[in-house]
Amino acid sequence: MDASEVRERAGELPREPGVYQFLDARPGTEDATVLYVGKAVDLRDRVRSYADPRGQRIRRMVERAVAVDFAVTDTETQALLLEANLIKRHQPRYNVRLKDDKSYPLVQLTNHPVPRIEVTRDPEEAATVFGPYTSKREVETVVKALRETYGVRGCSDHKYSGRDRPCLDYEMGLCTAPCTGEISEEAYADDVASVVRFFEGETGVLADPLRRGMEQAAQAEEFERAANLRDRLETVESFHGEGGEAVSSQTDERAVDVLGVSVEGDRATVARLHSERGQLVDRSRHRLDAPGEAEGATGSGEEAGGEVLAAFVAQYYAERDLPDALLLSERPDDPELAAWLDAEGVSVRVPGAGREAKLVELALKNARRRGGGDDELGALAQALGLSRVERIEGFDVSHAQGKAVVGSDVCFVDGSARKADYRRKKLTERNDDYANMRELIRWRAERAVEGRDDRPDPDLLLIDGGEGQLGAALDALDETGWDVPAVGLAKAEELVITEDGVRNWPSDAPHLHVLQRVRDEAHRFAVQYHQTVRDEVRTVLDDVPGVGPETRKRLLRRFGSVENVRTASVSDLTDVEGIGEKTAEALLARL
Repeated sequence: MDASEVRERAGELPREPGVYQFLDARPGTEDATVLYVGKAVDLRDRVRSYADPRGQRIRRMVERAVAVDFAVTDTETQALLLEANLIKRHQPRYNVRLKDDKSYPLVQLTNHPVPRIEVTRDPEEAATVFGPYTSKREVETVVKALRETYGVRGCSDHKYSGRDRPCLDYEMGLCTAPCTGEISEEAYADDVASVVRFFEGETGVLADPLRRGMEQAAQAEEFERAANLRDRLETVESFHGEGGEAVSSQTDERAVDVLGVSVEGDRATVARLHSERGQLVDRSRHRLDAPGEAEGATGSGEEAGGEVLAAFVAQYYAERDLPDALLLSERPDDPELAAWLDAEGVSVRVPGAGREAKLVELALKNARRRGGGDDELGALAQALGLSRVERIEGFDVSHAQGKAVVGSDVCFVDGSARKADYRRKKLTERNDDYANMRELIRWRAERAVEGRDDRPDPDLLLIDGGEGQLGAALDALDETGWDVPAVGLAKAEELVITEDGVRNWPSDAPHLHVLQRVRDEAHRFAVQYHQTVRDEVRTVLDDVPGVGPETRKRLLRRFGSVENVRTASVSDLTDVEGIGEKTAEALLARL
């Protein structure tokens, strides 16, 4: 759209509050994409201002736009919340948009009558989840200390069920063995409640038993054990950060969130510290795409930070409970946001000194902290001539001479695996790697183009293979019209294959290591699925000496699938009637 077209469209809009959307096709068109979403007190005046946009990025957006759609709201607050919902739904590329950071470790207690405790990055939907936390090592230390103190199980559900004697964890003091009735479910539930209290901020639930154990070990002159407990105690006492200090001096503020923002170019990070009843009990980091010139901001300094915080608060709390107070590193310059928070009774403060200012500084340190993935992903984008490479999808095909042909689609975000976004597919049975890869990429591309895939488009596709596999993938992209860059990674010499030629990067290049991690995970996931499909076709249990039809039925009844049999231990297998140690070892060797 040129300036005259923008003014003409703006003249058709009402002088009322609402939300407007710039589109790259006419409203209602099947392939229309939302480029930008904004809110306005006066729709006509706000859209007319885009006839002469200040920044280059917004100017490019307007030039690409074909139409403007809008929705009128009753109030400015309704416009604020509708804008936040539309941004989260459409993820328009020219908006500041929140990207939930799921790459940090969490602790979950599973939704089971006898819950299991586990450190994970991909929690179960119905689990009780705590975190995220910034250090996996510290989380694992704390979880082990909790298990030694309260005996909460760490085994999988299939290993828990059907046992007739406790496992090694019981002998090591890591579990109280509810599986065999060594502890009642009621008593076990009390121990789980103590674990929950610790993660909710009651540090003494774990620190006090550790301190007593350390003192007893010292009195018994068991100095090595005492030193080990001392180190563990230090980790436990620092686990909740500065949780020992009161976060707020306002006695009626039970829940307080502290937000700090860091903006680097067109990317931003907001760190959130959450307190309940004066103690910090949670911390998280959230990545945002932050077009610096959106809404006319300069893209740097306090203006950009204030804009990012305004976008974050609106989008993050639109679907969550608001705290009693927000402590911010910068004040968002958004009257509608301020009115909404005031109407909801939220106190907004930008502290300049004292305890609250220290907490804001802590949030800023968390926001500015750079992960190892930032530099290597930036180097990868630069090496490939791309603006960014935050989201990578890796593809591989696995089969046995054209039988049980499957494809994998794994996803990495900010350098870490995003297993919730993994996909896999059975493919046509044929012994043709190029045709198989073409079918796999075409399947992914068609789902994306037709809007049937709920994942955002990746910044890069990585194909496991050389020129042939990449060529097949590019053919599929051309046929479907899915505009996503793709490269291949050949195993033999670790050469990066692009449309423009072959790149031979140094073996110690961090950006090469990123691609290798994605490639190896795509391969692992494809082989795993191939084994599962192959086992569905012809159960390999039949080939093991000593395993007849009845024993096979007992194995599958006990473990549920061949895949679970494959991951079982010798002791688990010998628990099944008819399986001795020799047969168990032969079974695992065959699988």
